[in-house]
Amino acid sequence: MVEAETERFTVGVFQDIAWAQKGVNALKQAGFPVESLTILMKDSPEAAAFIERELGASPVRVDLAGIGAAVARGPLVATLGSADLTKLGLARTMRRVGFQAHDGRIFDALTGRGGVLVAVLTEPRAADALAILHSYGGGNAAIGAWTGRV
Repeated sequence: MVEAETERFTVGVFQDIAWAQKGVNALKQAGFPVESLTILMKDSPEAAAFIERELGASPVRVDLAGIGAAVARGPLVATLGSADLTKLGLARTMRRVGFQAHDGRIFDALTGRGGVLVAVLTEPRAADALAILHSYGGGNAAIGAWTGRV
């Protein structure tokens, strides 16, 4: 086993922008700073507008292996790296932030079907973020619990 330092993220996938809006608003109201939030979804004009409105900056466009054209913004994208997301996809890169392979495949499948992935850089409030994501419809919400093991 290789020891690695990673940042801890809590991740959930919402069924659409309307549900993601509710979840992101709840996270902000709970005191999670905008800089800690990541939004990632298939590319569309509505997706780009949502990211810009909620995170206050233009999204990055990335071609995700297995999903295709996507837009994203936030620390999860920086941590995973746009080049690796293009080459390896979401499913294979999520291990870097503490998720097991099956979690990555689930996030990849839900996002590929049009879901909105929301991630929160959550140390030390991972449980708070998880509760909010679950409460507002974040499917398969989970904490990257395998931090330090690759």
